[in-house]
Amino acid sequence: MTSSSSVRQAREALGKRLREIRKDSGLTARELASRAGWHESKCSRIENGRTAPSYDDLRTYTLHCDAEDQTADLIATARNIEGAYVEWRRLERAGLKRVQESAAPLSERTRRFRTYQSWVVPGLLQTAAYTRAVLATVATLRDVPGDLDAAVAVRMDRQRVLHAGDHRFAMLMEEWVLRTVIGDREIMAGQLGRLVALATLPSVSLGIIPMGVPRGGGWPVESFTMYDDEQVNVELVSAHLTVTQPGEIAEYAKAFSELSAIAVYGTAARALITAAIDSLE
Repeated sequence: MTSSSSVRQAREALGKRLREIRKDSGLTARELASRAGWHESKCSRIENGRTAPSYDDLRTYTLHCDAEDQTADLIATARNIEGAYVEWRRLERAGLKRVQESAAPLSERTRRFRTYQSWVVPGLLQTAAYTRAVLATVATLRDVPGDLDAAVAVRMDRQRVLHAGDHRFAMLMEEWVLRTVIGDREIMAGQLGRLVALATLPSVSLGIIPMGVPRGGGWPVESFTMYDDEQVNVELVSAHLTVTQPGEIAEYAKAFSELSAIAVYGTAARALITAAIDSLE
């Protein structure tokens, strides 16, 4: 799955719906373009998902195709597509605290978390010092407003879900995440020690995918978190992707299952964490 596949597929589905509305009206693409004052290729680009229709474009479709009763629903669909792929710079322009706060309601209502991390330790398992180092790097790279202390505090508060309610957490990490020094060696040692402690919680299943293990179907992919079977949040270099289409959620569930199958748990996972700690000395 490419970084923008969800958005592309959703845009194609919207384009197909618009094509059906046009055909039901008896208009050809050329006739609609002529009535709308568009270049004749515009309908084709929209209906094939190559161009995202503006809200005015959608109003034009429904006006000339005598389908104005569908305008509000089409605009809501387009708005959802826009919200699925959000650049980090846009998401973080109000500060890192706001981003952390926005994730709280979803965490509270989710019962089954499935997280795979190929970059850093999952946020719910991070120490304050590790979180600070991660967010400080984010703030520097993306020129985010400097509310670092508040953002760290919010993320730490979100970790209450580890100890409350009937939440369950299946966490997977690549072994190289354990070996990647974030902050400094002292911060990393503290973080690895916390992983050992949290792995003993009855609500937490911690799996480590060893370096050198035959991958089979469990290829390294982008970091993602599944919230029950309702939503997947994907971390891309430039953007945050929200997946809600059932078929795509099923693809992430399959990927998580394949990755889980090659991970180690319990004593074997603790041995990998301990070895990473020893390597810091």
